[in-house]
Amino acid sequence: MTQRGELLTFADDEVIVWRGADQTRAVDLPPDSEVVVDGVEAVTLPRRGELLSRIATVNDVHFGETVAGHIDGADEFETFGVPEGAEPYPEVMSRGAVHDISQWDPDLVVAKGDLTSNGTMEEYERFSEVWDGAFGDRLMTVRGNHESYNHLAVDDTPCRERKLPGVTVALLDTSRNGHANGTLTTHQLEWLDELGSRTDRPVLVFGHHPVWDAAHDERSEHTFGLLPDATEGLMEVCARRPQLRGYFAGHTHRNKVVRVPELPEVPFAEVACVKDYPGSWAEYRVFEGGILQVHRRISTPDALAWTETTRQMYAGTYPSYARGRRADRCFEVCRI
Repeated sequence: MTQRGELLTFADDEVIVWRGADQTRAVDLPPDSEVVVDGVEAVTLPRRGELLSRIATVNDVHFGETVAGHIDGADEFETFGVPEGAEPYPEVMSRGAVHDISQWDPDLVVAKGDLTSNGTMEEYERFSEVWDGAFGDRLMTVRGNHESYNHLAVDDTPCRERKLPGVTVALLDTSRNGHANGTLTTHQLEWLDELGSRTDRPVLVFGHHPVWDAAHDERSEHTFGLLPDATEGLMEVCARRPQLRGYFAGHTHRNKVVRVPELPEVPFAEVACVKDYPGSWAEYRVFEGGILQVHRRISTPDALAWTETTRQMYAGTYPSYARGRRADRCFEVCRI
């Protein structure tokens, strides 16, 4: 049976449809136009003026992990690994991501947490070898819960900023030692508020933990992402400072955008993981008049072989969860 086409990438000039590990790629397309690629209908994203800068982001690379699909207390699901002596799959996936991102030649790469699996310095040093070795000063990194839960003191600077043509990137450490979920301190929120008050360009905010979704999740100190108080604090700052145009996280291994009635134009987004299906990274195209998020699938042959294997995780339910909706993958972040 022919596998259903998956529209995993659509940009202002490009559409990619996947059938398993095979892709059909259409390029040089007109922006904001209806197209059909490999039988799949799509609408390209708008292009608003000159391209000023490019940002790539990754998360949940998990150097040192050996078993995919394991959930504590849920032994009914099959787990996946590679044969003894084979290259570890986090290495395969990161090598593929570095290859693909390098072809795109971004101005900045943001690695937003869960750089390791067990929070060891050996795992972190291997992450640095691969990613710092490829991107050097163009790389910004922050820890995730796999580091902080294990008290690994790396990439824990609370707040950092980087100016690029047309945009400022703000990177927040949302992790807290000994915990899986995250928070933002008063200091961090005040810093972000001050940045939003003085910036002369749009700000994209990055961190590991996604916002608490009040529309779907009970208020709890045990929430999976940012604690409710921290989420509300972040949203209050975004409401007060309109130059803060979006918040972009990882942690959940899925593509999802949360929008709230008080801030309908501000996406609070999650990007799927590097380490397994579909093998994701995202790019941000900063134009004079707008910013786009474009989701991409890592396309090297060995990475595709692994992500096709992990497509089967959780009794085949993982793909729809990890992919998210079209609007969760590729969208216009803002108009400027």
